[in-house]
Amino acid sequence: MFGAPGAGSIVTLTDAAANQARKLIERSEDGKNALRVGVKARGCSGMSYFVEYADEPKKFEEVIEEKGVRIFIDPAATMFLIGSEMDYVEETFQTGFVFSNPNEKGRCGCGESFHV
Repeated sequence: MFGAPGAGSIVTLTDAAANQARKLIERSEDGKNALRVGVKARGCSGMSYFVEYADEPKKFEEVIEEKGVRIFIDPAATMFLIGSEMDYVEETFQTGFVFSNPNEKGRCGCGESFHV
């Protein structure tokens, strides 16, 4: 499934996230042309987001193309990510991709993990 920008996409990207994703992909040492987004079981609340380089979608991954960026959504994460917005922040104590996820029911105190 190819998501139209903001219209029914599992994850949408802010301009800041798209800009940073393009920079990272351009600097990829092994020619990766996309990012993969998913969730892993970890942290005190149970799950955390991950973003990694990718070049081809794995079987059953959703493909989102938005703002000049290709994002593959790990199929195990789809139900946890529906409706999320991926942003990029540069702050004093935090720099990186952050997610605004309407499915989250709570986060741990440090903000590194969440539960649904």
